[in-house]
Amino acid sequence: MSKTIKNIFVEGAISPLFISDSIAKHATKKDIGAHSIFLGQIREDLVEGKTVQAIEYTAYEAMALKKMQEIRETLFSKYELSCMHVHHSLGRINAGEICLFVFTSSKHRSSAMEACNEIVERLKAELPIWGKEIFNDESHQWKLNS
Repeated sequence: MSKTIKNIFVEGAISPLFISDSIAKHATKKDIGAHSIFLGQIREDLVEGKTVQAIEYTAYEAMALKKMQEIRETLFSKYELSCMHVHHSLGRINAGEICLFVFTSSKHRSSAMEACNEIVERLKAELPIWGKEIFNDESHQWKLNS
């Protein structure tokens, strides 16, 4: 039996209401002792005298989703997670808006925290997702992950 690959992509910014609803839905799950959350937000950086106004995200979606499913399966067993939710924006996300929401749950805090961190690091390193920084003068450059 093959598992359904979860779609992590959302069009536009991730709303605070979506995030709070996701957290609230876990109140009925009484075997969870810890949650860890990472929120990625667009910074209004100054780059070579220009201000970043937004980042426009694109992805090779099929490949990214397949790779994310591999990461999901590996980390679920490695950290004995109860839940894992990953949401990444596509399209133009303005400075100050949320573009990445990672939410992990487990019986113990160290597992939830370590898994959340590893997901973020692996997502940045392994998934074919690209960000084009759009500046205040509407010029742009492709963002490099450091």
